[in-house]
Amino acid sequence: MNVNVSEPRIIVALDFSSAGQTLNLTSRLNPSLCRLKVGKELFTAAGPGLIEQLVRDGFDIFLDLKYHDIPNTVANACKAAADMGVWMINVHAMGGRKMLSAARAAIAPGTVKLIAVTLLTSMDQNDLDDIGLQGSPEQIVLRLATLTRDCGLDGVVCSALEAQPLRQKIGADFLLVTPGIRPQENTGDDQKRIATPAAAIQNGSDYLVIGRPITQAQNPLRVLEQFNQEIHIFRN
Repeated sequence: MNVNVSEPRIIVALDFSSAGQTLNLTSRLNPSLCRLKVGKELFTAAGPGLIEQLVRDGFDIFLDLKYHDIPNTVANACKAAADMGVWMINVHAMGGRKMLSAARAAIAPGTVKLIAVTLLTSMDQNDLDDIGLQGSPEQIVLRLATLTRDCGLDGVVCSALEAQPLRQKIGADFLLVTPGIRPQENTGDDQKRIATPAAAIQNGSDYLVIGRPITQAQNPLRVLEQFNQEIHIFRN
């Protein structure tokens, strides 16, 4: 695993629609305990200015925009994202080899982490059948993750259910970023392929993306600390 065991393993998903809501939450978090994920809704509403503010506040930012377009457009978008000082960006593996390779060429290895989305955690077998993708979610994720690795990217987004077979088949030096993390007592929501923090770490995930269990908590910092305590025993 190419992750420093002392670094934050939790990425808090900022599923908000304004800078004000975001900063109200992040003022109650500790950058030494987490990173932050900014997705399409928040970035569309608040723009690069919020990213710059969060970076100034000491947070590492995962810009989750899932770039999926022609290779040149994706390459230029990756460059623009890197210039904002973010820690990690992602593209969509279904963009194919040329697009993935263009993204890699745009971002020097060892700088901003560049990963690819394999299959959204909201999708299950019925969804795959609807759109005509052949194979199980696990098979499709492995196929896309292998392509991503072959194109030189740093890792993939995958569910905790696919983390263990990916870790076994692709190896240790490939980042696995896992959304769909929920406490044991939570039954999920729109996420279908979910797991607890401890299970995700045991399965080989490097970073855990956690949203509503933290962002909607009365005491977000306390919940963040509890999640860190839960996964601490499994750090390796």
